[in-house]
Amino acid sequence: MSKLKDRAKKLKTDIPAVFLALKEKGTPWYAKVIAMVVVVYALSPIDLIPDFIPVLGYLDDVIILPALIAWCIKCIPREVLADCRMRAEGLWSEGKPQKWYYAIPFVVIWAVVIALSVVAFT
Repeated sequence: MSKLKDRAKKLKTDIPAVFLALKEKGTPWYAKVIAMVVVVYALSPIDLIPDFIPVLGYLDDVIILPALIAWCIKCIPREVLADCRMRAEGLWSEGKPQKWYYAIPFVVIWAVVIALSVVAFT
């Protein structure tokens, strides 16, 4: 069980590290794009799969976000990531930033899904 707790604790420092890597010149452009998706998804108050949907609602938090973070970390050079991890220690100790505009991409996605559903069924 402690291994799972260690992974969760590492994720808490990896998300701010990915956020910091966005601003680094040593981070390749494709890693910055992935990092932007990770940060927006992690900070968004709206999930791609809403939490009220049984089982599936929590799968995005358990599978999608860690997978995105792992993919992003593989794209960031080790030196840059090590520096960002060091600077990220305690960065969000008081909680993650609450920004409403992080929800915009997910609101747009759900609006498109609903619009397409309405068009398909009418």
